[in-house]
Parts: sequence; structure tokens; C-alpha cells
Amino acid sequence: MPPTGHPIESASSKAPRPGKLHRRRLARSRRLFAFDRGLGSRFVAGTDEAGRGCLAGPLVAAAVLLDYESLTLADRRALGGLHDSKQLTEEKRLELYPCVLRAAARVSVVVRSAAGIDRRGLHVTNIEALSVALERLDPPAEAICLSDGFPLRRCTVPHRAVVEGDGTSAAIAAASVIAKVTRDRYMRDAAERHPGWGFEEHVGYSTPEHRAAIEERGISPLHRRSFQSVAYSQLSL
Repeated sequence: MPPTGHPIESASSKAPRPGKLHRRRLARSRRLFAFDRGLGSRFVAGTDEAGRGCLAGPLVAAAVLLDYESLTLADRRALGGLHDSKQLTEEKRLELYPCVLRAAARVSVVVRSAAGIDRRGLHVTNIEALSVALERLDPPAEAICLSDGFPLRRCTVPHRAVVEGDGTSAAIAAASVIAKVTRDRYMRDAAERHPGWGFEEHVGYSTPEHRAAIEERGISPLHRRSFQSVAYSQLSL
């Protein structure tokens, strides 16, 4: 008798095809740009950070200003697939990084060290770095400026906080790519100066390998001593 019921699909048959994945990524990116254009301004600026949740290394904030009247078709195509940097592969972030630099009207980057985070506290440092990044961008008065998640209380630039902004706004997503790539490059360079902790692999985030390295070697000058983390509380420092 022939088999009855629904055919059983293999894992490979259920996996999205590369072409379909590409179309999904482009559609997702278009939604980010549509959000910005829907704000009704020629200029949209976004700011975001990388490294807030790390055990070691700096916090990096970036801000990006997009001029939608001068953004070329080539720029738009090059930025296809733009999204929250955390949702992108490292290969895609590295591909997008120079594209953002070419397409942006202005870019600013602010770096705050582990020692500075220890002195001022993580949240205060984060808000200050995002504020300075947006202020250094010096956006035009008519620009609509956006921050990812947090309102920047002392920022002199009028702005709006967007919850999950790096997955909502193209300008914030572009800033997230700049911040992430900048920080990862710094940490991989730092791995040569501070070998043994595996910074070239985990770039300072809490991983089993990173925690094991701290248990074995102690902390490096790049580690945040004040960071309140379950990972730290489990270590005998």
C-alpha cells in the first residue's frame, strides 16, 4: 500500500533557500529605510553603542547622519541587508562598514575605556557616550535625531528614543554597525597586547572560554572591575 498521511520533510527541505533569505534581508532593510523616510525629514541621524554588556574592553558609541535627498541608488543597493549589527554575521558587518561610511553625510565615534566605566558607572557612561556622539555629529537643525532605547537626558541635541531602534531605523542600524566593527577591531588589536584571554575570539563578552581564562589568569587591564555580572560573581578574583 502507498504511504498515507503528510510527507515527512527533511531538515534540508525546510531550510530557507539562499535566494529567499536574501529577499527577506532586503525586505527587512527596506522597512528600516521606510521608517526613516516616514519621519518626513531630509536628514535623519541615529546613535547606538557596542560593548555595553562586556566584561572587558571599551564601550563604543557611534552616530550616523543620513541625507535622504543625496543618498544615491548605488548607496541604497550597497546598504541592502542593513539591520541591527547583533543580527548580522561578522562578514556582513565588515561588508556594510565601508558602505555606511560612503553613504553617510557624517559619522562620529566615541570610545570610553574600562577605567572610565569603572569610575562613572556603566549606565552613566553609556548615556554620556551616546550624547557626545550625537553632539559631535552636529546634525542640521531640521534633522530628526534618534537614539536606540534610551532618552539622553543631558544631550544638547533634540532627539527621540526608539525602543529596539537598531531593528527599526536605518540610521540607528548604520550607527550600530559602525560601533560594533570599530569595537571588534580594537579588541582584536588588544589581543596582541594582552594575550591569553582570547579577546580575538569573544571580544570581551562573557563566554565559557573567557570566564575560564579569568579563573586561570586573573583579570587584565582591559577588564571592568566594577561590572556587576553573574559571570564575575562566580569568579574567585
